[in-house]
Amino acid sequence: MLTFQRFALGALQTNAYVVVNADRTSAVVIDPGTADGALMRKLDGLKVEAILLTHAHFDHIGGVDHLRRKYGCPVYLHSAEKDWLTDAGKNGSARWADVTPPITTDLPDHELADGQELTFVGETFLVKHTPGHSPGSVSFLVGDLLFAGDALFRRSIGRTDLPGGSQDQLSRSIREKLYSLPDEVLVLPGHGPETTIGEERRENPYVR
Repeated sequence: MLTFQRFALGALQTNAYVVVNADRTSAVVIDPGTADGALMRKLDGLKVEAILLTHAHFDHIGGVDHLRRKYGCPVYLHSAEKDWLTDAGKNGSARWADVTPPITTDLPDHELADGQELTFVGETFLVKHTPGHSPGSVSFLVGDLLFAGDALFRRSIGRTDLPGGSQDQLSRSIREKLYSLPDEVLVLPGHGPETTIGEERRENPYVR
């Protein structure tokens, strides 16, 4: 059975997720905000098949360079943000010098698109383009797990006042791409605690 573990990393306590296959031999890392020791220990002895990025803001990508070099694994990012990894201005790290040094790394190895299906750790990862927090934001649906990045939080949503953000676009993404999922789908956000689609459809004050 597929398992996952959450790690709240860095100054903004950004959630990184390690998704591990049933026989505990391989893993996928989603949004490694830092190369934190606890995260790295979790990966000991595992084959890292890929790094999946829900978007390329600095607090979600700080560990990408270290992990990619250590494990030789490909990085996946939506095409709308394909050059953000190489640009500290676009990924925001140059803007918040009091929080992070400038972050740059190589371009993604593969670009994501809406509706794309990826197979890792013996499971299908369905890519849902959910822009609004940023132009290339995506969510990954794996069975009844939704890795939502900074689109949907428990009783909240991602901020839309950063470059490329749009409140209207984010609301559409949530209503059309996420609220259409079954109630029991577990939402694993980029910050804060988990929730479910059903709970947010009923209780989220920002998008009804």
